[in-house]
Amino acid sequence: MKAEDRLGKVLVDDQPDQLRGLVTRVVHEVMSEEVEALLGAARYERTAERTGWRNGTRHRRWDTRVGTVDLEVPRVRGDEVGYFPSFLERRQRSERALVASLVEMVLKGVSTRRAEDVLRVMGVEGMSPSQLSRLTKRLDAHLEAFRTAPIEGEYPYVYLDAKYEKVRTEGVVSTQAVLLGIGVRADGRRHVLGVQIWPSEDGPGWREFLEGIVRRGLSGVRLVISDAHLGLQEAVRKVFVGSVWQRCRVHFMRNVLSRVSRRSQPIVAALVKTIFAQASKEEAEAQLRRVARELEKWAPQVAEELEASQDDVLGYMTLPEDHWSKVHSTNVLERLNRELGRRTRLVGIFPSRSSVLRLVTALLVEIDDDWQVDKRYISERSMEQLKPKRLLLEHSTPQLVG
Repeated sequence: MKAEDRLGKVLVDDQPDQLRGLVTRVVHEVMSEEVEALLGAARYERTAERTGWRNGTRHRRWDTRVGTVDLEVPRVRGDEVGYFPSFLERRQRSERALVASLVEMVLKGVSTRRAEDVLRVMGVEGMSPSQLSRLTKRLDAHLEAFRTAPIEGEYPYVYLDAKYEKVRTEGVVSTQAVLLGIGVRADGRRHVLGVQIWPSEDGPGWREFLEGIVRRGLSGVRLVISDAHLGLQEAVRKVFVGSVWQRCRVHFMRNVLSRVSRRSQPIVAALVKTIFAQASKEEAEAQLRRVARELEKWAPQVAEELEASQDDVLGYMTLPEDHWSKVHSTNVLERLNRELGRRTRLVGIFPSRSSVLRLVTALLVEIDDDWQVDKRYISERSMEQLKPKRLLLEHSTPQLVG
């Protein structure tokens, strides 16, 4: 029986306490055979086919159904790929990116103790500079391919936002904007369109970012949803000519409520929400005017804000009503940013812009993969309402013949 077969038999046995020692022996046999196959030679054997040499072991704990097994995983040198046991799960891309970022901090002397603590929690100890170099090189090539991949198909809905991370540059800590764009494809699935690091969330940064994703093939944009940042608005209007810009309704409400006292906020919120409860854009515009007239008496700033933002905050109502709850705000990006923040907080201050981009991109690759197999964000059948022929038939008046 081969070592792999013995391992499989052991792991399904019903007496874990008696078998832990046997599992340990079997998996070490498996690792020994795998290393021999990888290197093309047995221990101490000299052959022309040998591709590397053993170089000690590294300790790793492995949780199995028979308990935690202490492994001594063989190290190899001279082989470009390195050795990793086939029965263990490799670190996910995002974890490899986090390792690379944190070890880079260690090498540069930045927050050493904190970085080592996080690495230890992740089970990463004793990583050599050469291992880090190979890891980072392979990872960066993969992530660059993701960021520059052609964008295929049409994306009627595009969401844009930015999150901020602290980066140490030449000894000075500054805040850098991570520009993010995701889209909803014509089949209703979400996809990460792009990510880029920029010193600030200004017009030139957003324009370069948007022009980049257009050059990669982004087309068919009907609605762009974002916050009301002036630089972003200007870039959207210049790059997505003919598309409708939707100001995030959630951010709009926050801005409106900030113009009145805390005591008045519940009343103002209730009035403004009646605008969005209407069944059509025309009815919503009429209600907006009524609410503005009501608020002119005691909240003139809010009334002015409503009238000035009418077209931008009601832009989503020009599209199928089935989609309104998905496209009136950037909530989908807010959730994404929270997930990214949960992981980047472990680092705190990044040692370079490249390390920020590495970690964020790796996380986005995993999230994008999940989106391709998860439930569609908007059903494919519902997305068909955006097709010109379908819309023409739905809005035309039937004619009797004969």
